[in-house]
Amino acid sequence: MSLWGQMQLQEAATPLMEQLIFFHDHAVLVLILVVTFISYVSFMLLSEKYTCRFILEGKEIETVWTILPAFLLIFLAFPSLRLLYILDEVYEPVLTVKSIGHQWYWSYEYSDLKNLEFDAFMINEDQLKSGDYRLLETNNRMVVPFGVGIRLLVTSEDVLHCWTIPSLGVKADAIPGRLNQLNFTVSRPGVFYGQCSEICGANHSFMPIAMEAVTMPTFLKWINSN
Repeated sequence: MSLWGQMQLQEAATPLMEQLIFFHDHAVLVLILVVTFISYVSFMLLSEKYTCRFILEGKEIETVWTILPAFLLIFLAFPSLRLLYILDEVYEPVLTVKSIGHQWYWSYEYSDLKNLEFDAFMINEDQLKSGDYRLLETNNRMVVPFGVGIRLLVTSEDVLHCWTIPSLGVKADAIPGRLNQLNFTVSRPGVFYGQCSEICGANHSFMPIAMEAVTMPTFLKWINSN
């Protein structure tokens, strides 16, 4: 089992989340190298005799410890800026879904293909089936096709909410009177879970998000059957 699976976290399901994980590993590697080097230098200074106590300046070493951190910051900044650009990139979607936050549930509207609207409430513990996740399963899942561009419009009817699914690498606030936009492409079929990430009231923790990615023929059958 992968590390994410052992931590009860879902694997990356979009290219965006894969890039976020790659950058995380890149930043952690730099951090480990810096901490290792500083620890080594600190240990040597504490364990060796002070043979250079009376040196007042060292232009070479001062130049190195000024320039080296600058290069390390550049080494981190360029991948970060590239990732920010990718996350904010807007492309022509195949499907647009509107998600509306309420206290305390989500509703979804599919207006591109059919005038389809439904609410998604959390399933109570006594109604869970074998294999369902407690506090995460909903009575109606948001269904999308995988392998195509999806645009999600997020808004709210009452207070601030936040639509997020960690395995997709997307997150947007649901603000009353305003539309926020998310773009993603699911790379594999499956069911992906998230929760409202904004403190929206007493039942904030009972406002899950369940999204199911299916093939395009299965998605069209689901649209026609609703």
